[in-house]
Amino acid sequence: MPSARRHAPSPTRTRRTTTAATSRLSRTLHGSRLALHRRPRPVADTPADAAAAASPAPAAPRPRNATLAALGVRNFRLYVFSQVLTNTSGWAARVAQDWLVLSLTGSAALVGLTVTLQFVPMLLLGLVGGVVADRFPRRRVLMVTQSVFGLSTLTIAVLAISGHVQAWHVLVAAFVSGLATVFDNPARQAFVHEVAGPQHLRQAISVNSAVFQLGGLVGPAVAGGLISALGEGWTFLLNAVACLAAVALLAVMRTAELTATPVVARAKGQLREGLAYVRRSPRILWSVVLVGFVAVTGVNMATVLAAYTDQVFRTDAGGYALLTSMLAVGALTGALLSTRRRGSRITHLVLLAGAIGLLQLLAAAAPSRAGFITVLIAMGVVTLLYLTGSNTLVQTTVAPHVRGRVMALYVLVLLGAQAVSGTLIGWVCEHLGARAGMVACGVGPLLGAVVVGLALARRSEGGTRATIHRFTHRSPADEVGEPVAA
Repeated sequence: MPSARRHAPSPTRTRRTTTAATSRLSRTLHGSRLALHRRPRPVADTPADAAAAASPAPAAPRPRNATLAALGVRNFRLYVFSQVLTNTSGWAARVAQDWLVLSLTGSAALVGLTVTLQFVPMLLLGLVGGVVADRFPRRRVLMVTQSVFGLSTLTIAVLAISGHVQAWHVLVAAFVSGLATVFDNPARQAFVHEVAGPQHLRQAISVNSAVFQLGGLVGPAVAGGLISALGEGWTFLLNAVACLAAVALLAVMRTAELTATPVVARAKGQLREGLAYVRRSPRILWSVVLVGFVAVTGVNMATVLAAYTDQVFRTDAGGYALLTSMLAVGALTGALLSTRRRGSRITHLVLLAGAIGLLQLLAAAAPSRAGFITVLIAMGVVTLLYLTGSNTLVQTTVAPHVRGRVMALYVLVLLGAQAVSGTLIGWVCEHLGARAGMVACGVGPLLGAVVVGLALARRSEGGTRATIHRFTHRSPADEVGEPVAA
């Protein structure tokens, strides 16, 4: 029967078919196991997200010196130069403001009230500033806010130089600066992406932090010299001139070389959209929660350092500038170290927050001025590593079309918590002493590390043991090179 012989499978063909089926089954199972370990793709919440996911940017080779490559961008160089001017003079004006209020009133609580007035507008209108940053050109927003900063400090400079300044003048100027900060900070945070580009974003954030801390190092020293030689008014005048120079530098940027950002048309529910995006993004959500705990007491050191200068070390404005400068030395070191960091993890942020609190408790127990300064430098290093890592994690995770609103929420929590701590730490320093104020500073970071750490342990797969493993081991999925979905 030829037909039967023609259709009967040979042993060789049977083995080949079985082998092929086994191979397909093995590939299917192996692919399923790999899918469990593969980083999930970002969820496309909007058409803008879908377009971004559909056309990923090609991976660019990592330059030998990524920081210098970022500074090779002309607009970013102009931005950095403007930040050098405004941050240095702004730190000097901050020292002059605190010292002027303290010399006029003799009250550390009023120094804390001045800090609070600077941050209260952020509590009330912070999210509105994020909507403005998404809806209007950020360069133009920054030009307006820098003009407001310059005019407000110019007014205090004229009053102080003429000898007519009073404490309430400084309080009003602090409130006006706070109103400008509502719109300045979200636009400034989001503008870094525009001037540096996505390929240089991580280095740009670190350079921006380094410049800020360099201003904290040089500014107080400038303030100490100007206050001792000429008075507080000339320090405010320097800040006014720097702000107007920053407006000019922003004006000469080449708009064609800025990284294009999505245009967000005016519509209802944009505030809710930003909040909903944060709620759906666990990495951003926990970063915001943790920075609130840290900022509520841990990063507002101006009040407690002024109290240490007056109550513990019994020195003048030069001593206050020295303490602030030493904190800035550590912060500048931390900013430079952060430029070499390749990624940021939420678990590392928890550890850094706990380290901030422990160092502040150690500073409160420091028996001598030299020991206090040593701990102060270490505190600056750890604080800046934390703040830069937190900012980088949020900036590299957020979608472009909600960047302004998400950064507004981040800044709202960061500065709003400092608004609460200004009066709180000032009251503690005045009624319980400077060392008690430093202890109070350490409570927020330690509490935040415990709360967020336990929350991460409860929500993670594998429970507490797996969370401890992630705290101590590096994972490619925790790098911030691209967003990670929940």
